[in-house]
Amino acid sequence: MKEQLEQRLHELRTEFESGQKMLADLETQQANLKTTLLRISGAIQVLEELLSQSQESAESNSHALEVLEPLSHKE
Repeated sequence: MKEQLEQRLHELRTEFESGQKMLADLETQQANLKTTLLRISGAIQVLEELLSQSQESAESNSHALEVLEPLSHKE
């Protein structure tokens, strides 16, 4: 009986250690994924700002052409 209890105790400790290692690995993966998502989020923000500036610039250029176009016909 004592031998069976010691064997089971050993098995449970082994499982516990294995579970702790798996949990640590998952926490590392989670931290890495959070870092990756933060980088992607930053890249998205930069691209959105660039697109917004590009659109504003295009609209400004379009407006400038509308203003200048009548002047070019007067010459």
